[in-house]
Amino acid sequence: MPDLEKDREELVELFGVFFESTHNMPPLGARILGHIIVETCGDKISFEDLVERTGASKSSVSTNLNLLLKIGKISYYTLPGDRKKYYKPTPFSARFEHYLKMITLEKVIIDKMAAFRTKSLSPKSKHDLLMVEAYKEHMLEMERLIHKSVNDFKEIEKNNPI
Repeated sequence: MPDLEKDREELVELFGVFFESTHNMPPLGARILGHIIVETCGDKISFEDLVERTGASKSSVSTNLNLLLKIGKISYYTLPGDRKKYYKPTPFSARFEHYLKMITLEKVIIDKMAAFRTKSLSPKSKHDLLMVEAYKEHMLEMERLIHKSVNDFKEIEKNNPI
C-alpha cells in the first residue's frame, strides 16, 4: 500500500500545481480540490478528513472550501442522521456548462470586435478582421464540441450517480 499512498500524494500534488497555475487558485485550495478529486471515487471526504490530509488549520481549510464552493469547483452533500458535510467535485457536465457560458460571452465580444474592424477598413484592420473571423470560427467549433461533451457527460452522470 505504500506505493498507492505515494501515487495518491503525487496525483494530488499534480492536480494542485495544475489548478494553482491554470486557474489562479491559492495553493491550499488547489490541493484541497486535488484531494477531493482523487479521493472521492466512491469514498466520502469530510472537512475533518481534509484538515487531516492537508495538515492545514481548520480556518484555512474552511476558507478554501468556501472559495471552492463559491467558484463552483466543488459541492457538498449530507447524509440523513449525520451532521457532517461531505465534499465532491462538481460534475463534469456542470464544469463544461460553465465553459459554454464563457464562450457565449466571448462570442459577443468577438462580434463587436468584427463590427468595429469592418467599420475601420484600413489595410491593418482587414488583417485583424480575418484574425477575428478565424477566432470566431474556432470558438464556434469549441462550442459545438463542448455541447456534445456536456450531453455525453450528462448521460454518464445520469446512469452512474455519485
